[in-house]
Amino acid sequence: METGEEFGPWLARQLLLAGKTQAELAEELGLTRAAVSAWITKRSVPRPTVMGEIAKALGTDIGTVHTRTTDTQAGLPVTWYHRPGYQDGGRDGGNAAAFAFDADVQVLARETCQNSLDERQTGNGRPVRVRYTIHELTGETLDAFRKAILWDELHPHYAAVSESASHQKVGRVVDAGVRDMFEKGRLVLLRVDDYNASGLTGDDYDDGKFAAVVRRQLDSLKSGRTAGGSFGLGKATLWATSALGMVLINSTLSVPHEGRTERRVIGRLELPWRSVDGESYAGPAWLGRPDPNTPGARVARSWWADEETVERLHLTRDSDEPGTSFLIVGAHDVASLDDAVPASASEDEGAEDDGTRDIETMHRRLVRALGRDFWAAMTAGGNRLPLLETSVRTLRNGRVVVEEEKVDPAREQPSRSRALRAWFEGTTVERLTESGQVAVRRVPLKLPVGGGRNGTLGIHEAVLLVTDAEDRDGAPNRVHSLRGNLMTVKDSAVYGLPLGVNPFQAVLLAGHAVGEAPFVGEAEDFLRAAEPPEHDRWGQTEELTLRWSHTAHHRIARMTTELNRTVKELVAKSKPSGGDGGTKLRKALTVARKNTKASTRAPGLVLPELVGLDASVGAEGEWRITAEVKLSPRAGEPPTMTPVALLDVRSGGRPRLSWAELAGVEGCEVDNGMLRFTPGARRAVFTGATDVTSHPVRTTLTRLVLELRAGSGE
Repeated sequence: METGEEFGPWLARQLLLAGKTQAELAEELGLTRAAVSAWITKRSVPRPTVMGEIAKALGTDIGTVHTRTTDTQAGLPVTWYHRPGYQDGGRDGGNAAAFAFDADVQVLARETCQNSLDERQTGNGRPVRVRYTIHELTGETLDAFRKAILWDELHPHYAAVSESASHQKVGRVVDAGVRDMFEKGRLVLLRVDDYNASGLTGDDYDDGKFAAVVRRQLDSLKSGRTAGGSFGLGKATLWATSALGMVLINSTLSVPHEGRTERRVIGRLELPWRSVDGESYAGPAWLGRPDPNTPGARVARSWWADEETVERLHLTRDSDEPGTSFLIVGAHDVASLDDAVPASASEDEGAEDDGTRDIETMHRRLVRALGRDFWAAMTAGGNRLPLLETSVRTLRNGRVVVEEEKVDPAREQPSRSRALRAWFEGTTVERLTESGQVAVRRVPLKLPVGGGRNGTLGIHEAVLLVTDAEDRDGAPNRVHSLRGNLMTVKDSAVYGLPLGVNPFQAVLLAGHAVGEAPFVGEAEDFLRAAEPPEHDRWGQTEELTLRWSHTAHHRIARMTTELNRTVKELVAKSKPSGGDGGTKLRKALTVARKNTKASTRAPGLVLPELVGLDASVGAEGEWRITAEVKLSPRAGEPPTMTPVALLDVRSGGRPRLSWAELAGVEGCEVDNGMLRFTPGARRAVFTGATDVTSHPVRTTLTRLVLELRAGSGE
């Protein structure tokens, strides 16, 4: 029979849980206290005949004592522990880390899949499997789940938060989540399971993966050379996606803890400060078994649950393969409201929505996000297996609403996945001469010397792959940039293309994504430091400045310039064809020309001029632009300019859009929304994406106007 933890430590904890002393157990067994002490200190083990008596004294069965793969159920029941309020009177209005991300399942998919990739077990060569399960509960199934999470214990805390909801953003979200559950009689669970991952290993409190995820904030604990995450923020998306601020966890460990690996369970609740029955609580709470080693046995720690418990909590895993299941309770997807399927004309007016459209929309958005951001990690070729497999399924009360759908990179990103397979299989060509071919080029990245010193450490040769575009790829003429874990970091347009080029898609592999080559490790480290918490671009960051210099990001800008030049060389035709290929785009875009008002410039001052614009509508409905600016090197230091995005209208003032992102690519850098140009440069290139929330109407119904204004742009 398989055994778990050593008998002595296991027995010591059971005595604490049961509130018994060694002397009391010895008296019940009719033995000396020295005999029990010998068991506890691992100097001896009890005879098989005594095992039954120990089980009886602990109120459990003989099998539990023999296997020791779970705790006895005697004493100290599983409960919620709420962190007491700060003694100095301080208050938190919620977990600030959760505000770094939107309540968006596509953001959740990006962050959770990245974390699973980082925790993949590499020794067996197999991919990490990540499955998303959307599960709507209603009726008796919902009632049973509320009982399992001890809702009656939590209700006073949610009531206290609702009372102060008008003062706190988190409180308003939680209040709406509770009202939605009771008024509509339904609750959406979103579970993220990964397999062939490390699991939440380590102690409840000391350094380890468990403590980093469950107990701490801004603790990344990523040690892999290709790790995507580096800020420790990604886990906050789990709680941000829960309208109730609740996530339950069941982990199967790759390395035993307390002699066991399966069904390590805990829950964490993120609420703002609150006062309940005259006592103040700081914010977070944990569902677990009270730790007898803490003062008053109040602090909850993880516990080794039985199969019945994990089933009641909807945390049952498919196998004993290591990995973790995160159950987001009350999952909500704000962005899906704009993407919902409209009711069919055949439906009766006023008919109640049973929630099917909501969860089906969530399903589609998850599949789309996984295919967009992780197509490369899911692509195989030659003798190389994929790093990742993903799927999405949707249930209601345990019954299938949408069958499990495995995300296929060849369907979601046909051209890009074809390009990457060709690289894996060694079938690339030097130049595109036939449809379906994949051309390869090398793009240099000159790595700086660290510590602010001048010079170049070495040249890393990133790999550029270019192939014909297909309709299913989405917007054509774009480059997906990747590094070690093969998650799409940057999706950018190629500016300045001549008219008449065949639509294409390109992939840039950098760092460890290249494979074995000089300076791949250094490039991986450099590019990871150049990414913000969202890991969606390369540019100036605080870490880049601290570890290298304030101008280190110019190395990336120069690589981007060389990348664009190389792409244009590969796709440009020898004799550009005429016709109206660019008419449709030109109708949708306007580059504002020179302002003729004399008051806008000083005598002799030559303002930078906006001369080129490439734009497309992004996946979320935002305008994504790449713009080219003409500079006069004879005019001295160019003045600071501000890019302004406007919507063209027939009459009245043009509505101004906000920027969600703005970055310098060549000859400029962005400082607080303004462009500062490099002295002596002849041209500059910058990119940007508008903030969808600032759009007054749907983007596809608008025309974009881009202006370059002096100073702050007002």
